[in-house]
Amino acid sequence: QLQLVQSGGGLVQPGGSLRLSCATSGFTLDHFNIAWFRQAPGKEREGVSCVNKGSTYIIYKDSVKGRFTISRDIAKNAVYLQMNSLKPEDTATYYCAADNTRSSECELSVRPYDYWGRGTQVTVSS
Repeated sequence: QLQLVQSGGGLVQPGGSLRLSCATSGFTLDHFNIAWFRQAPGKEREGVSCVNKGSTYIIYKDSVKGRFTISRDIAKNAVYLQMNSLKPEDTATYYCAADNTRSSECELSVRPYDYWGRGTQVTVSS
């Protein structure tokens, strides 16, 4: 069973940066489509960004374009979400998720993803 281990959350001031990490052992994450989701209290979970198998396709939610970057470190078997210019509305619990289907493109809906990290809290406040 694929276990996704997350780290990198915390408290940051508006305009600051954080880097979230999603990693595993025993599986090759480059063989999975990987997505980042977030959920604030009382709100629906929303897709933030995703990268497909082989990293030939990347998409972002419109509100984070130009501020967030998704990337892979193949040697470390990890996926990152670099978050810059953070805003209070970015405050949420962030989850990474993996999809091992053969689809050539990833998507930001919850449905395709089979495996989920436990989530990490990101709080943006002055």
